[in-house]
Order: sequence, then structure tokens, then C-alpha cells
Amino acid sequence: MLGARQNDVAGILADCGGSCSCATCHVYIDPAWVDRLPPRQEMEDSMLELAFDVQPNSRLSCQITVSDDMDGLVVTLPARQL
Repeated sequence: MLGARQNDVAGILADCGGSCSCATCHVYIDPAWVDRLPPRQEMEDSMLELAFDVQPNSRLSCQITVSDDMDGLVVTLPARQL
């Protein structure tokens, strides 16, 4: 989420600033990466209930801590956020 905001990625509003309280940083994780990320926690699941077009590979980008081993991670935005 922070990287998206710093690089002006349209569709990542992050209204709450990354505190997992708004779901405006909803993304879809590429299926090849879903099992490579830590699982969603209860708070993230609760916030995703408020998001549009939630899929099994939905995540809040504010809850993903990017590291070097995630080089190549692919995410897309729900159509409604574009």
C-alpha cells in the first residue's frame, strides 16, 4: 500500500493510512503468489467484508509487508476501484 501511494498508483486510496480500517487498498493477488504470502488475519477478513468484488485472492495491500523475496509479486485492482 505504501509503495503504491508513493508511486501514485491509481485506485489505491488508502484512506486510513494503512491502519486496516477502510478497505480502500483492496487488491487481488496473482494466484501464483497467494500461498507465498502470510495468510489474512481476522481484522483483514473483517475489513474485506466491506470491500466490493471480494475474491479468494483478495487482500488489503496495507497488510502485506513487502520484502526482497517478493520480487515479482503481481497484484491487480478490482474494476470498481479503477
